[in-house]
Amino acid sequence: MFELDIRSRQPIYEQLVEKMKELIIHEVWKPNEQLPSVRVLAKELTINPNTIQKAYRELEYQGYIYSIPGKGNFVAPQSKAINHEKVEAVKQQLLKLLCEAFYIGITRDDILSLLEEAEQSAGRGDET
Repeated sequence: MFELDIRSRQPIYEQLVEKMKELIIHEVWKPNEQLPSVRVLAKELTINPNTIQKAYRELEYQGYIYSIPGKGNFVAPQSKAINHEKVEAVKQQLLKLLCEAFYIGITRDDILSLLEEAEQSAGRGDET
């Protein structure tokens, strides 16, 4: 499914969150699809089930998944309502990264190329 870097300074649960978000964003896991159980994923990745549970809680908090008691965890459908707070937070992070990119010498054309790549990767290449 995916690999985790146990030598990384980034905590395992944060790596899990990022990898799972990638799978959801790239629609490897579809809306309302059931995620692997905590036990199954812990066994497959050979990590503590509490770490998986912590990652699932964080994904639920961020709105990427939802849980049904006794049934499991599922991919949340993309909300039609825009979360303005989240949009503003992402815009601020993006602005900070863009300023840093220009500072270290990345060109406008390089950034536009990355933007096109991100659009295609997220399945939004046909929108303008």
